[in-house]
Amino acid sequence: MSRAEKEVALLELPEPSSPKPGQILVVVEAAGAGPWDELVIDASWDVGLRPPAALGVEGAGKVLAVGAGVTGFAVGDRVLAHEAPLPGGSGFWAERVLINADHAAACPPGLDAVHAAALPVNGLTALQALEKLDLSRGQRLLITNGGGGTGALAIQLAAAKGIEVTTTASATAAERLRGLGAMEVVDYHDPNWSTNVRGGFDAALIIADGTADTALPLVRDGGQLCSLTSDAPPEERGITSWDLYVEPNATQLVQLAEQAAAGTLKLTPEPLPLSEGPAAFTQVVAGRAGGKKIVLTPA
Repeated sequence: MSRAEKEVALLELPEPSSPKPGQILVVVEAAGAGPWDELVIDASWDVGLRPPAALGVEGAGKVLAVGAGVTGFAVGDRVLAHEAPLPGGSGFWAERVLINADHAAACPPGLDAVHAAALPVNGLTALQALEKLDLSRGQRLLITNGGGGTGALAIQLAAAKGIEVTTTASATAAERLRGLGAMEVVDYHDPNWSTNVRGGFDAALIIADGTADTALPLVRDGGQLCSLTSDAPPEERGITSWDLYVEPNATQLVQLAEQAAAGTLKLTPEPLPLSEGPAAFTQVVAGRAGGKKIVLTPA
């Protein structure tokens, strides 16, 4: 699945090279898609693609070959990973992908490839944001766009720690998000949504574009604001404000995969054949996934 002149198209690509030391070659069984794939195309997020190349910075599959010095994995092992930069210059929207072994996590037996591929970027983003916020039981967190892939996982991870979550989402998602642990769901379609929630939040996690400035007044003096949309506002009233960008982390991914396999972390993947990759790309970039995580699977 190639980027060519910023268009996503099906393409025959050469086979990846044999794995170098520290690398593994993976037969892709499922690959995640997300709005970040647009950033990859326009090079806002340089993940080392060397066009013509496959998109995709996350996925799951089976190890086909291992490079020298790799001791954690053997041929036939099931793995999942978020990888950036991509050492082979090409991504997961393909039949095979070359990745660094130390960024891969073993896939638990109870986690199928589609669910595994739905996890890495959204899960690591949510977990890394919450770990940096480091909130305690009983503290209050505002999440904008709790209905999306990252938001829904952040709600579950926060609620599991006893953090009180208020989130913005569509009214149709309210029941689902309360079931995941949100205490309050506010309809973001209401232009005055910020006046309908009780302020004084210990922290805000910004996942919806353009909501950071609206959320900041709802954070208490000395609180925190973490933006995943590259628009953290200037700090004021002692509020710590920063932008966060996801990083590969195999240890965290193992933790997330085990929770997903155990059913304590719920995912909502929607598998589509790889041949529908261009349409899937258009869908996720336009934000029309409807709370589902698009996952591409080989024919």
